[in-house]
Amino acid sequence: MNLGIVNPTVLEVYDEIPKDLLEHVEDVLFDKREDATERLLDFAETLKDHKKEDIAKVLEWRSEALQDRITHSLVKGIDAFIIEDVEEARLATNKPIDVIESHLMTGMNVVGDLFGSGKMFLPQVVKSARVMKKAVAYLQPFIEAEKDGKQEFAGKILLATVKGDVHDIGKNIVSVVLACNNYEIIDLGVMVPPEKIIAAAVREQVDIIGLSGLITPSLDEMVYLSKAMKKENLNIPLIIGGATTSKAHTSVKIAPNYDHTVVHINDASRAVTVVGNLLHKDHQTYKNQIRDEYDIFREQFLNRGKRKEYISIEAARKNKYQINWNTTEIVKPKQLGVQVIDDFDIRKLEVFIDWSPFFRSWDLHGKYPDILNDEIVGQQAQELFKDAQVLLKRVFDEHLLTAKAVFGLFPANTINDDDIEVSIKGCHAALDSASHEEDVISPRPDTIKFITLRQQLKKREGVSNHALADFIAPKTSGIQDYIGAFCVSTGFGTEALAQQFETDHDDYNSIMIKALADRLAEAFAEYLHKDVRTKHWSYAQHEDLTNDELIKENYKGIRPAPGYPACPDHLEKTTIWKLLNVEENIGVTLTENLAMWPAASVSGYYFGHPEAKYFGLGKITNDQLKDYAQRRHISETEAKKWLHPNLSET
Repeated sequence: MNLGIVNPTVLEVYDEIPKDLLEHVEDVLFDKREDATERLLDFAETLKDHKKEDIAKVLEWRSEALQDRITHSLVKGIDAFIIEDVEEARLATNKPIDVIESHLMTGMNVVGDLFGSGKMFLPQVVKSARVMKKAVAYLQPFIEAEKDGKQEFAGKILLATVKGDVHDIGKNIVSVVLACNNYEIIDLGVMVPPEKIIAAAVREQVDIIGLSGLITPSLDEMVYLSKAMKKENLNIPLIIGGATTSKAHTSVKIAPNYDHTVVHINDASRAVTVVGNLLHKDHQTYKNQIRDEYDIFREQFLNRGKRKEYISIEAARKNKYQINWNTTEIVKPKQLGVQVIDDFDIRKLEVFIDWSPFFRSWDLHGKYPDILNDEIVGQQAQELFKDAQVLLKRVFDEHLLTAKAVFGLFPANTINDDDIEVSIKGCHAALDSASHEEDVISPRPDTIKFITLRQQLKKREGVSNHALADFIAPKTSGIQDYIGAFCVSTGFGTEALAQQFETDHDDYNSIMIKALADRLAEAFAEYLHKDVRTKHWSYAQHEDLTNDELIKENYKGIRPAPGYPACPDHLEKTTIWKLLNVEENIGVTLTENLAMWPAASVSGYYFGHPEAKYFGLGKITNDQLKDYAQRRHISETEAKKWLHPNLSET
């Protein structure tokens, strides 16, 4: 048979298909197992004695009252019948807007209660939102036909990812969760300048402003916005969220600049409660409580910081990590210079995916694969994982995303303790001579310089103050060492897909594709690093590690990235971009705050020494700040802008 004949009147609801049957069918449809067909036939034999009445039980809810059917569809995330049920409700009411404010919101209130009590999880809520949006979209023409048709919302929330930042998964999740709780959302998108945020807040008369950011420069953008809001005499509560944000930064750096309420939320599940408290009729009590709480927290945090002892940059350099370079075997890369991978076979990345962060992005916490059997979130994790596999297969089969990479391996030596001089002479490095800028290029035209930062926290006896430069042989040793740099991206095509899903009122898959693209980018970074270690540089050519061992970083060498603990200086990306000519070679660009676009991109360095290890820089003092500004040939003000989160208060 080359064409299936389907009776649409007996189609099963996907979410209601028994799990054991669904597994066997999907194994066949998606070619997951070689014995899939035989297993399905064997399974079918066990169902021969089942009566039609038993199979029909899964649709018993369709015989319930209209409101119960609508609520069931919303709670279960089933959109197969929502249009016909909404149409029935519309015909039974005086105004189409009443369907939203009564039938749909009654169902969404159940969703909100279940979510708030921990009986529903974030992926389920986003699925509920998909059903809700589909229903509202159907009703919209009827509502607009009535001049007085206007939905009553619980409040109006403005959301934005701040200037220079392109990451929006968390913001979009919060948007969906709040919309499910009948809040009107004004989403300004990503890379939004403060003046646009303030203008929109005033024009739309919003009740709350929510800011999101992932990269560390976004923290200062939030500080700047809080000051601008005070200057404009705004009286709008400010919510702060994003991976790099924290209660400490919010209370210490943002709250003191604004006379009104500032609250930090660390996950989407808290957003509804916080917003509800801020807009409650007795909101002033909550606002006073928040301000008092943050005042106390700020004082305790600052006092804790003062108890830490730091040493001078000179003393820290004397206590640098020592490597015996005379006994170190240094392997020369097989090919020096820049190499470009223009259209990588993205299927190869599946086995390199670290799934644990994927579940965390959906507020499901646990380590993969254990999370799939977790007593609390296991079932939801399994359903989410299954949905991810379906979309991932589409990505592979339909070539929906394009993966590109550029990397380079170069001769290098440490100079002046904390800088790494990289030789590009004869390496065919794609470095345009017209782009030689004083802040990144050393006096020699055939070299480029990476600037590293050194730990200054006073350590106990025998513990070193690390800098990345410690892992490259000093030039004074006369030993030639090597370093690498890279940028990978799996984000090409992501934005178009996400927008198409949003056009189809499918926030669930819009968020899903971005989360998957992020995982694929990290997988690409892992894959390429392994390829460099074992083939291109081949200092670990006999390496044989499992994916779990790769995730645990059991390999030789490291691949630290600008913006992360060992190298929080985002300006290092500009050096990598010039060294590898990233934008021209693979099309990944940097925003004004040095976020990578497409967002699903990863960049960094390759260090090959077996003693190289990851570490956190921690706080640095003013003497290193001044020294850093001189080495980079920028002002101290500019240096403070980029290193602000790492500056000690002492």
